[in-house]
This record gives sequence, C-alpha cells and structure tokens, in this order.
Amino acid sequence: MKRSAVATAVALLASVALVSGHAFAQDVRHAHAEWQFLSTKTPYAPQEGLGDYQRPPHGFTPIFTETVSRHGSRAMTDSDDGDSVVAVLNSAARQSALTPLGAQLAPRIRSLLTGAASIGYGNLSGLGAREQRQTALRMERRLPSLFRTIRNRREPIEVETSGVPRTVASANAFTSGLVQGDPGLVGLIRKPVADKDLLYFHKQPQNADYQAYLSHDPELGATLTRIDGEPRTARAAKDVFSRLFGPDFVAATSTADQIDFSRSLYELYSVAPDLRIETPNSDLDAFLPARDAEWFAYLDDAEEFYEKGPAFRGRTITYKMANVLLDDLFRQAEAKASGTSGKGAVLRFTHAEEIEPLAVLLGLPGSTRAADPSRPYTYRNNPWRGARVAPMAANVQWDVYAGPRDGGGTEHLVRMLYNERETAFKASCRPVARGSYFYDLAELERCLHRG
Repeated sequence: MKRSAVATAVALLASVALVSGHAFAQDVRHAHAEWQFLSTKTPYAPQEGLGDYQRPPHGFTPIFTETVSRHGSRAMTDSDDGDSVVAVLNSAARQSALTPLGAQLAPRIRSLLTGAASIGYGNLSGLGAREQRQTALRMERRLPSLFRTIRNRREPIEVETSGVPRTVASANAFTSGLVQGDPGLVGLIRKPVADKDLLYFHKQPQNADYQAYLSHDPELGATLTRIDGEPRTARAAKDVFSRLFGPDFVAATSTADQIDFSRSLYELYSVAPDLRIETPNSDLDAFLPARDAEWFAYLDDAEEFYEKGPAFRGRTITYKMANVLLDDLFRQAEAKASGTSGKGAVLRFTHAEEIEPLAVLLGLPGSTRAADPSRPYTYRNNPWRGARVAPMAANVQWDVYAGPRDGGGTEHLVRMLYNERETAFKASCRPVARGSYFYDLAELERCLHRG
C-alpha cells in the first residue's frame, strides 16, 4: 500500500459525512481495495452513498432502528510486537548490521508505540472516534423522519456495550455524533450499560465449549499449523528480513525468528492506519512489500476464519453462540412492532468476535462459506476476508417500517444495512418484491427460524 493511498483514504474518511451519490460509493470501494492487506484492522468506510438507497414501499415510514457495531479503530492491545521488533533492530544496530532502510524502522515504531501509549493500549483512537461520529451523522441523514419522531415523542435511545473501554468510548462517540446532528436528542440518549452475555459472549462461561475449541481442538490446531507452515511464510519472512538487515545477520537468524519478527512487523503495519491521527508519520508501508503484506494478511485472515468465522464445514462451534445476539435483534424489533416498546432506537457496541459469527448466522455477503477439513481456506477458494466482514467499526443495522397491510391492519417491514450498504437477507427469505431490500418481519421470523 502506497503512503499516498493511505493519506487519500484517510482524507476520504474525514469528509464522508458530507458526501453522497454513486461517485462516493465508488470511492469507498476503491479505499477498501487499497486497504486489502490490513485484515480486520482495516479502517472503516461506508459501502453505499446516501443518495443510493431504495425508497420504502408506499405508505411505510420508519418507526425504529437498531444496530450492532464493532468498536472503531483502536491502538494495539499492548506493546509486545513493537518491543520485540525494536529489540531485534537494536541488536542489529550494535553489530552495524542494519541496511539504510532498516535504520529507519525503529524510530517509526517508537513513534507508533508512543502514539498508542498516549491514548492507552487497546483504546479507541482519534480515527475510531471519528468513524463512529460520522456513522451516526449518516444514520440521521438516512432516517430524518424517524429521528424527528424520536425527538417529538421523546422516545428513549438505548445504548449497550460489552463494557470494554473501547466499546464504551465508541458508544459515546456515536451518540455525540447523533447530538451534533440533532441537539434535540439531548436527554433521550440513555447512559451506556454493559451486557457481556449479549456483547462479549465469546468470553462468558456459557460458551466454555467455544473456549475449549480455541485452546485445544485438534482439527483447529492442525489446520492453522498447516497454513502457517506453508513454504511461502518462510519466503515472505526472509524477503522482509533481507531488506532490513545485512546478509551476515540474516544468515545468523533462524527461520523461526525471521518469521516471528516479520509477523510482529505485520501486526504493527496493519494497526498503523488506525493511529493516523496520533502518529501521522508512522506508517510502515515502505518496510513491508505488498506481496509479503498480502501473505501475512492471509495468515491473519485464516486465523479469524477458523476461530470466529464459518470455519469447518459441518461444525457450528464458532458461530452458534451468536444466536443470543440475533435473538435480541428480533426481540427488540418485535417489541416495537407489537407496541410493547417505546424505544426509538437500540445501539449496541461490541467486537469482531461477535460481529463475525453474527455475519455467518445472517448469511452476510462473503461470510458464510465454510471450509472442507481436507482443503484449508485460501484466498483462491473462499471469498471470506476480514477487511470486508469485520473492519473496524463494522456494523449491522435493522430499520423497522410500519405501513398499511393489504386487507387491513398494520404491516411491519425490516431493511438491513451491512456497513451502511443495503443488504439482502438469506436467499430463503422472500422480500416484499423482487429486488427489494424490504422484508416482512414475520417472513424473517420464518426464514431465520425465529418465533
């Protein structure tokens, strides 16, 4: 990824709240193409322009919206990768074994670590806060009549988080965006409450079987070992290592240590765009060629795929636990439709560990194809990509509309957005008309086996 490309993409993020139309949608798709080697650390970009959404059927108006959002861009969770890379660089420097390029790396990493420490390891970055605020502003622009109703009827907006600080900060940034767009919402937005069973379920006791799968499932361990052991891993590591260190230092370093170094460098490379506000001059593009970044991104995606995504064909261990979240989406929509809930919106803030399995259950694009145990996941045989399924600030939104039912009464329709793009439900779900993104709530209960 060229530095100019990252700068262009970040500049795009700064203006997305004010842009709409087909050109905008093309631009954000281009930005994602430039970020394709960052896996799930990819900064957020909405996937559809504000002027491109379908109109609801005649007579239908929005009465409720609910979201499940990943936290925004963040700092790395600790300094371990940075410390280990700098230690190798320092050792080489004492031996005068750094190439001119290698001599430039340690200052970049120290700057990146300083930026992360300034906000706290694992915490929401300035870019992450901006992502959430602008997503909120676009939500208001998509649903002006809903937020006018919320304001006029004084309907509460419920906010839930996993309790982890970056999700709380994301919630606060999002709701500050709502208030920025409509100051009349002040007093209607409830204080965030933590619900770990709903929004941090992968760590809870009721999912001990999943935790056991991660720690000692033989099929998982063997598959990831096989993928990591592909010859290209060693070749990519040596390529990275040889650009930074002299030949004698390279020869004296084991293949395993070269791989450890290169994978740590990739982790720093992938998180650097998330810290562009704190450390604007610390991108690591020059130190990790695109061909090698792509391979290390694949290794990262493979781990995500098998640990949080569709994983192995015939097994549901990685995603069945997300049913608690899908059940809650239905529960809130049904309560509003039945008149038993007075909420105007429910906003949830969570993690990739919850977004990825929810994507499988919902059948979201590129998220569902499991791998045959005898044929491991690769970029050639599977469309799953962390950058598309669960980038930073990834979100699923359900909008509920009410209108007249043929023959009398009220019908309730649901439209789903995935990273702000209108998205069809599973093929087994029938929309109200061919090509429509609106579905009868009862039809969704049927095709997603609820109710």
